Amino acid sequence: MGMSLETRRRISAAFGTVFAVAVIGFFVWHTLQGSRGLIALGAIREQIALAEAELARLEAERARLEARVAGLRGDRLDADALDERARLMLNLAGKDELVILYGPGGRLW
Repeated sequence: MGMSLETRRRISAAFGTVFAVAVIGFFVWHTLQGSRGLIALGAIREQIALAEAELARLEAERARLEARVAGLRGDRLDADALDERARLMLNLAGKDELVILYGPGGRLW
């Protein structure tokens, strides 16, 4: 026994509709949930904001370090900066200075 002609027509008409709904559903799903969808866009924007904040912090630190290094250049030597670095790196003190030793955990203030 076969299907009637009317049943075949209804099935073929419904197949087209079901297929179209499935294709539309596929694209809607990936527009929202895909790796480049709208939900992922929020996470990407958050990462961009964090990276921009980190960039601003690093640029400020770089500017501070460049200003400090500029004081040690030969064309415009800053005597205080040079003296500070020499004392720190060579572990030296002046003849008229008093050195107070304290433990690694101790603080002066």
